[in-house]
Parts: sequence; structure tokens; C-alpha cells
Amino acid sequence: MSRIDVDKPLYDVNTFVGRFRHFAWMSDPRTCILSDDKLRQAKTLVEQYRKGQEPPGTTSDQVKYAMKLYSSAFHPDSGELQNFAGRMSFQMPGGMIITGAMLAFYRTVPEIFLCQFINQSFNALVNYTNRNANSPTSVTQLGVAYVSATSSALVAALGCKSYWTKRAPPIFQRYVPFAAVAVANCVNIPLMRQNEIAKGIEVTDENGNTVGRSRLAAVKGISQVVMSRITMCAPGMLLLPILMEKIEKAYPAYKRMKLLDASVQTCMVGCFSLKTSTMKRFEPALYEEMVERTKGKVPEKIYFNKGL
Repeated sequence: MSRIDVDKPLYDVNTFVGRFRHFAWMSDPRTCILSDDKLRQAKTLVEQYRKGQEPPGTTSDQVKYAMKLYSSAFHPDSGELQNFAGRMSFQMPGGMIITGAMLAFYRTVPEIFLCQFINQSFNALVNYTNRNANSPTSVTQLGVAYVSATSSALVAALGCKSYWTKRAPPIFQRYVPFAAVAVANCVNIPLMRQNEIAKGIEVTDENGNTVGRSRLAAVKGISQVVMSRITMCAPGMLLLPILMEKIEKAYPAYKRMKLLDASVQTCMVGCFSLKTSTMKRFEPALYEEMVERTKGKVPEKIYFNKGL
């Protein structure tokens, strides 16, 4: 039996189904409850297997499981163990609870303030945990990003609530959380990762060899992250308000059961959760660096870690 390449995905990420299976595999929420010792043991096994020094009798299933734990809990750039709440494997349970709360508690200013504060605190932690490790962020930059995102979310939420209360049907108020989340993501992520935009991020060839640093790649990666974050929360935050409005009209007593409402919406949100020539033209300095590093053998495609 051929050996497993622990540095490559187990699934074909060139297809949508393969990418879906890969990220579902590595972000399995069940890995959140495992101890740090268990995770470090998995990392050790992956490193040993990479060198061909794994313990005798190690099976392919053990290696694949270790790869899963390693991918779910350790930073892809630095190899450091990530904090519990910032891991992608915690996104489903953590995001589900917070989104359910935002959808249920949106009617008063204190409710909006508390929910947005908790949500932006969680987002800041996730963004910091999954930052590009080759572009470190200072404490001041983190603070500015956090305060800016929280402020923008509150302004968007309270502004939309005030406007829609006077000029739109009641159901529009249910979209206050989505408006706040979308605006905050557009502010928080670029500010949290501003060093990447200013200094660029490392780009590699298909073999993982660093060929330079690119600001264009940083902008593209961060833009994709912003859009994906908004898209991920859109199904639940756009469709659930319509469903809940119908339920409350059919069963008026349900509206008074806030804890039940929050629990139901939390569960339902969980069901919803889910070229080099260009560089030569737009980043001539990068292209020249690539020519120098590769001794004239410039790769047709370059790769980079866009973050999550």
C-alpha cells in the first residue's frame, strides 16, 4: 500500500464535492471536545509519519485521523495550537448559538447591543486565530479593528432598526442582525489583517517553495474571506426571519416565549450552516523577485494562504 501524503488533502479539492468533503472533514465540531494532549499526540504522529519514523503497527486510519485533528486545531503557517474558540471546528456550534441569539433578540436596543458585542468579540477572536502568521498584527491594530467592527455593527444595526421601524414593514427589523454582520465583516477583517495588505503575503509555487510576497494576493484573499463570511451566514439570517414571522402570526403565544424562540432559531441556524501574467502586469516588483528566486523559471501559477 502506498504511503499517505500528510501534506495534501485526502479529497480532490479541484471539485466542489471534494472541497466540501475536505472542509467538512477538517472542521468536524466533535474535535472541539478533545484535550490538548490528544491534539499534540496527533501532531507528533503526523510529523513522525512525514519523516517515515512512525511507531511500528501504525495504520492508515490512525494517520488519517491524526491528519484530521492536526488540520482542525493547528495553524497552517506557524503550526501552533490554536485557541479553542477560534478554531474552524468551533465555528458551527459557536456561530450557531450567537446567530440564533441575534435573530431572537433584536427588538430592543440593549438586546442589539449585547448580541453585537458578543458577536464581534467572537469574530475578532476567530480572525486573529486564523490570520496569516507571516504578517503579524500588533496589539494596537487588534484593538482598532475590534473597536471599529463593534462600532460599525452597532451603527448599522441601530440605524437600520430606526429607519425600518418608521418606513418599512415589521419583518424588515428581523434583518437588522444580517445588516450588522455584513457591515462589520467588511470593516473587521481588512483592519485585522491590514499588515498583509501593506506588506503582502508569501506566495509559493506548486511545490510549496516561496517565490515572493504579494499585496495583490493579500487583497484578493481578504476580499474572498469577507464575501465567504457574509455568504455563509446569509441562508439562515435571510430565510429564518420569513419563517419565524409566519410562525408567530400562526401561534401568537410563541412570540412571548423568548427562550424557546432563541433555542428554536439556534437549532435551525445550525441546519443552514454551511494567473502569473496578472502579477507581471500589476506587481512588477513581485515578478522581478520571482524571476530572481526561481532563476528565470517563473511558475505559471502561484499559491497563497488566504486565511479563513
